[in-house]
Amino acid sequence: MADLYENPMGLMGFEFVEFASPTPNVLEPLFEKMGFTLVARHRSKDVLLYRQGDINFIVNREPRSVAAYFTAEHGPSACGLAFRVKDAHKAYNRALELGAQPIDIPTGPMELKLPAIKGIGGAPLYLIDRFEEGKSIYDIDFEFIEGVDRHPKGHGFKVVDHLTHNVYRGRMKFWAEFYEHLFNFREIRYFDIKGEYTGLTSRAMTAPDGMIRIPLNEESSKGSGQIEEFLMKFNGEGIQHIALFTDDLLRSIDLLREAGIPLMTAPRDTYYEMLEERLPGHGENVEALRTRGILLDGTTEGDKRLLLQIFSETVLGPVFFEFIQRKGDDGFGEGNFKALFESLERDQIRRGVLKAEA
Repeated sequence: MADLYENPMGLMGFEFVEFASPTPNVLEPLFEKMGFTLVARHRSKDVLLYRQGDINFIVNREPRSVAAYFTAEHGPSACGLAFRVKDAHKAYNRALELGAQPIDIPTGPMELKLPAIKGIGGAPLYLIDRFEEGKSIYDIDFEFIEGVDRHPKGHGFKVVDHLTHNVYRGRMKFWAEFYEHLFNFREIRYFDIKGEYTGLTSRAMTAPDGMIRIPLNEESSKGSGQIEEFLMKFNGEGIQHIALFTDDLLRSIDLLREAGIPLMTAPRDTYYEMLEERLPGHGENVEALRTRGILLDGTTEGDKRLLLQIFSETVLGPVFFEFIQRKGDDGFGEGNFKALFESLERDQIRRGVLKAEA
């Protein structure tokens, strides 16, 4: 889905996701279980670089930093994200001209002064143009650990596929226009999911490079639904989950389970029995999917396009991860949305967050 429309900011995918935690030793063991390797340490700051494939996770442990203040308010979380751009200076100036709010980060994750604007929940959104091997921001600011592969394969995850924003009711329009106006994103999917007791609305935004996808989620009812619960636990708007792409999800999930990552189960017992009816001739090994809890979506009409996905349980406060494999499908598993939503709704009832009506 590359270059479908004008790309004035020169977007070229995700560069990194920055994490922080008010409690020590929360992020590091989690990322290691997920197949990430500590490949480098910052030369002068308490900042770590974890990597798997081309995915960069930065763990910022620097005190009195923007990350530290963010995580003091929100708990362990993704406290920043970065887009790759062709020319960071040009993109930054254009963003400011269009009304973006600059963020001055003297205590950011790098020695380099990375241009950043205010993003979701006040988290910095960095614009990075130094990402070539040997000339990247990491080569300049970090010391790579001797003998460690700089691009470890880990559990087989290669890139950040997408990450979602949970926003307050009435704020979806604001954030959709934020990405449309500044970066020329387009809405490619719209969902209005209604469960038995609550509901949500989702607008899936995609950048003109086709590599940056950001679904926006908003509570669509007055009850205490899943988005509302996230906003309360997170203490504001923020990144709800991060999806990691692999081209062999079955193997990746086996490795995640072996490492002890807790994963969501299928929404209902009949889910796999109904797969052939919903996606006739899909050709996937249903028993292999069932034993792992992997969900299947897409279409088998005309050109067969499939998507395999599974979610972790919440592992950083209310934040979780998604693991995804695309076989020609550019969607977000909308065929599974209602089933997943109802499954999460039942979990809320079980935990007493949501009261079932008699």
